[in-house]
Amino acid sequence: MISSDRMTPAELAALLHFHAEAGVEWLLEQDPVDRFAEFVQAKAARGNIGSQAVQKTQTFVRNDTPRPATNRDTSNPSGSRMATAPVPQMAIPDEQAIAEARFAAESASSLAELKSAMEAFSGCNLRNSARNMVFADGNPSSGIMVIGPMPNGDDDRDGVPFSGRQGQMLDRMLAAIGLDRTSVLLTNVIPWRPPGNRVPSPRETDICRPFIERQIILAEPRLMLVLGNFAGRFFFGGTDTIHHMRGEWRDLPVGGLTIPAFATLHPQDLISAPASKRLAWQDLLAFRARLRG
Repeated sequence: MISSDRMTPAELAALLHFHAEAGVEWLLEQDPVDRFAEFVQAKAARGNIGSQAVQKTQTFVRNDTPRPATNRDTSNPSGSRMATAPVPQMAIPDEQAIAEARFAAESASSLAELKSAMEAFSGCNLRNSARNMVFADGNPSSGIMVIGPMPNGDDDRDGVPFSGRQGQMLDRMLAAIGLDRTSVLLTNVIPWRPPGNRVPSPRETDICRPFIERQIILAEPRLMLVLGNFAGRFFFGGTDTIHHMRGEWRDLPVGGLTIPAFATLHPQDLISAPASKRLAWQDLLAFRARLRG
């Protein structure tokens, strides 16, 4: 293991960035904590509480005298206040959460109203671990919608889609065909970052589906650029990888609209495998040709 005091500032920054991407929230406590001692103390405390409860029960049984049954509650004859177990919070069933998401989305008549509805929505457990809800950003009237999969750590921190290194790569991709963030609408299929950047479950995806579909309906884009495996499978179905889905125009039906959609590699794909930039460049040229035509 390499000690942090032997690392250069750049190496330390890269390590911290890696931990943030992995979902690590705390690296060190302010003071050293002996977790083993805490466990022993907690176990002993539970044992003491259990023995005290047994003694109280035995004393109660000895002191209690038979009395005629009545209709009133005699479970606490001493009149003392007895501890009650906390009532657990009930999770919203998936089907109910999907219905509530659909109702909230369809009730919004503008992107601003949709954002407010999503901020108030509590039916998706992803929002419980995310710092921010990441909503669409850019120009809603541009006619061009760029849709990625889900927020990463940078997006979650800033509350803006495509932040950090991935955002910088996307900026270069857009600039290569004469576009920028002010000339498109950027968004994600999933508005909350999953813990540790894991793939959302099918149920989580179903709950979020009404929100992204409503964004598309309200923005009414002329063209859509879909980025990466997850977003491609979400819109086009199947289990193909982005390398099989890319480079082909498809008509995407959404809420009565039919929108030409084109899939290409996600910016992270280009960061992880720079050789893929050649394929992405071919896709971007095809997208620009359709845009100008």
